[in-house]
Amino acid sequence: MQSNSREQLFDQNLKAILFLLIAFVIISLILFRNLFFQSTFLLKSFGEISIDPEIAFKNNKPTFLEFYAEWCEVCKEMAPKVSVLKEEYEKDINFVFLNVDNQKWNKYIQKFEVNGIPQVNLFDKKGNLISTFIGKQKELTIKEAIDKLDTESKSQEKNFNGEFSAIKESRNNETTPRSHG
Repeated sequence: MQSNSREQLFDQNLKAILFLLIAFVIISLILFRNLFFQSTFLLKSFGEISIDPEIAFKNNKPTFLEFYAEWCEVCKEMAPKVSVLKEEYEKDINFVFLNVDNQKWNKYIQKFEVNGIPQVNLFDKKGNLISTFIGKQKELTIKEAIDKLDTESKSQEKNFNGEFSAIKESRNNETTPRSHG
């Protein structure tokens, strides 16, 4: 009889500990969701806040064009830096974000020879390509290039970092009779 009550007490304690542990994990995820999911959230929001590239290249403002993907770890790592740049320069510069997994941007992906992401292209106000950055970059490096956009420099600069994500061949972009597309 006594062992039966011990088992019940043990079961109750185990349930209480398990409940507290689950509650702790849920509360931690809620409180620290920005730390866990900030980069992914930023990448998703980039596509929503982006200026259409056709408008950007015609409105006489310099343009920051980034090619990215939500699955790209380097893109996620760069997202907070890009967000800071956007906040600082968005009044003076167009910010265009194109997800390489969206087939409607294929003409731009081909035009600017995007083979690795993130890729950032900086254009002067006349639409001339001034700088290209491929892979992980320091915020200061991109900021310096943005500051040079006002000078009428005609030489094209290419900055390549080996830490980037190769573009995956996606079956999502294939058109089949059932895809309605």
